[in-house]
Amino acid sequence: MKTIKILGTSCAKCKQMESIVRSTIAEMGVEATVEKIEDIEKIMEYNVLVTPVLVIDEEIKIKGFVPSSAQVKALLA
Repeated sequence: MKTIKILGTSCAKCKQMESIVRSTIAEMGVEATVEKIEDIEKIMEYNVLVTPVLVIDEEIKIKGFVPSSAQVKALLA
């Protein structure tokens, strides 16, 4: 089972990333837990200066932009 975290405040890009990630996981049938982290202090623990950030199994995969569904699929494959 994959652990996925989406780091970011409640901005439009962060919400868009969460929506894309959740729909892609459902489409692929991947077993994963998805956690949305909005706490600035917790986000800073990852040493990132831009959001949104996609973390898969505690490894930063994407930061600073909203990925396409195809990009998320490639990361989860």
